[in-house]
Amino acid sequence: MAKSEPKKQRGWLNKSEMAASLGISVQAFDKWRVEPVERIGREAFYTARSVIENRLAHAERSQQPEDEEDGGTDARLQQERLRLTAAQAEGQELKNEVTKRNLVPVEFATFSLTRLAAEVASILDTLPLTLKRKHPDFETRHMDTLQRELAKARNLAASLDERLDTLLDDYLASADL
Repeated sequence: MAKSEPKKQRGWLNKSEMAASLGISVQAFDKWRVEPVERIGREAFYTARSVIENRLAHAERSQQPEDEEDGGTDARLQQERLRLTAAQAEGQELKNEVTKRNLVPVEFATFSLTRLAAEVASILDTLPLTLKRKHPDFETRHMDTLQRELAKARNLAASLDERLDTLLDDYLASADL
């Protein structure tokens, strides 16, 4: 018994007719991936209903949030962009505060305090000799006491650069920032 081929029904349009009725190109219609209702030979036929169902399904998929497996990279990319924008805004706010001289970079504070401590240590180093020259009647026992106290102060000033991190930690712990 011979198998009968289906015949074109009323309302069925081939690909080029359907694309023309929709006002789009055949290539654009191909990209929609509409399933044909029937194939007769090499020709595929479509109905308006199948095209509408395809477009509704496409619209529904585009409205759904994407799963992690199916392309959550777009959501992650958007999240990373937001994070980057927030970080850039925060960085700009910090630069503005530095420009207004309300904020000082840590590197500058460390540099200036270390330099100041070195200058203070130098003055403390020469103080006993200066006193001896200006006040020759200054007794030796007084000079020894002064030199001991100055050595303590000089050592504290000289070690300031090493102690800055600890001092900052202590300040932050007590300030409850």
